[in-house]
Amino acid sequence: MTKARVRKADRSQLRWDMVDLDSQLPLGHRARIVWAFVECLDLEDLYASVCAREGVAGRPAADPAILLAVWLYATLEGVGSARQVDRLCVSDTAYRWLCGGVTMNYHGLSDFRVGHGDVLDRLLTETVTALVVEGLASLDEIAIDGTKVKASAGRGSFRRTGTVDRVAQEAHDRVQRLKAEVQDDPAASENRRQAAVRRAAEDVERRAQAAQRALDKLRAETQARKKKHKKAAEKKVGEERASLTDAEARLMRFADGAVRAGYNVQLAVTTDKAFIVGASVTDRRNDTGLAGPMIDQIERRFAITPKRVLVDSRYATQADIVTLAKKEVTVYAPVPQDKPTTKPENVRKRKQNRRDAPQALQAWRARMASPEGQETYGRRKRIETVNGILKGRAMGVLQIRSIAKAQCVATLHALAHNLWRAHGLRTAAA
Repeated sequence: MTKARVRKADRSQLRWDMVDLDSQLPLGHRARIVWAFVECLDLEDLYASVCAREGVAGRPAADPAILLAVWLYATLEGVGSARQVDRLCVSDTAYRWLCGGVTMNYHGLSDFRVGHGDVLDRLLTETVTALVVEGLASLDEIAIDGTKVKASAGRGSFRRTGTVDRVAQEAHDRVQRLKAEVQDDPAASENRRQAAVRRAAEDVERRAQAAQRALDKLRAETQARKKKHKKAAEKKVGEERASLTDAEARLMRFADGAVRAGYNVQLAVTTDKAFIVGASVTDRRNDTGLAGPMIDQIERRFAITPKRVLVDSRYATQADIVTLAKKEVTVYAPVPQDKPTTKPENVRKRKQNRRDAPQALQAWRARMASPEGQETYGRRKRIETVNGILKGRAMGVLQIRSIAKAQCVATLHALAHNLWRAHGLRTAAA
């Protein structure tokens, strides 16, 4: 039997390859839509932060427009790791098209994502304003909800006060000892090694100090809660703990019943077309009383007060409902069920309290008892869909640490969600 003839790989052969990135990406590709969106944005603040300047020595920086486009596209694709984005910028056609020959590295990508929170916040305001002017979005009726996302810290990283103080003191002593060793040792190579060890020790000390500050905050909150609620003062609770990995993360109970280190991401979404018009990150374990701050954020962004606000049960307190009513904001929230009682005195007091309640609370109860109120409140479910979409795009598990960085990630998700939602609506209308 004769030997088969095949073409074998010759990887040592030099070749000239003609590469046209533009022809490798379809015209309607998502990356092209993201780039067209970025080209319409005002990015002067990002360019002003670039240190490399004409006529000055130094390597040119990557175009901020490219960095923003890469992160928006990665967010839509569900990629939340800077290292993974760095690899995709080499291997994936869409990322290579966005880069256009500009090399990336994960340090630069990571620093860009969390280093321009003010710019991202401004871009969210400007893009939503443009959607309102275009007629795609309306701020008359919004839904507010919080969703918990896992922080980049494990439960094992949480330590009590004594352990945190001991780790901080040990780290401080080690840093001082290493600094003295580096100064006394004349060997350059050994100095470099010791400097790397010192930087690691300084990082441990910095995180331990942040954990100490977090513990002080937790103790202050506990004392304030005990002063306000008598039952909280009588209840025995364990000693406060803080994470040595991400000091600002809190242990929270998630929807599946598990307790994890996490953050509470608050979103405000329009109920007509499901655009995100507000986003904030907090370490609060529950949503009680957070409706007011979100309304304040929307007023700050757009100088407009929503007419109707749809929230979950106990999200807006009775005091919030009264306060928002003074701003002519109608709150739609489920009325908590009364505790069963058979004592005539309790029934009488309850009826008396309802009659003496502020007009805003009486109107709220009547509103939620009507079919129209229930129909309006039914539109709140659209924010649950948005929460699911964002978690499907890798927002459910954060790759960064601290509330400020988590805020940047949440705002980036809001920008990406709105641009793709607007594209879908425009395409459907066309």
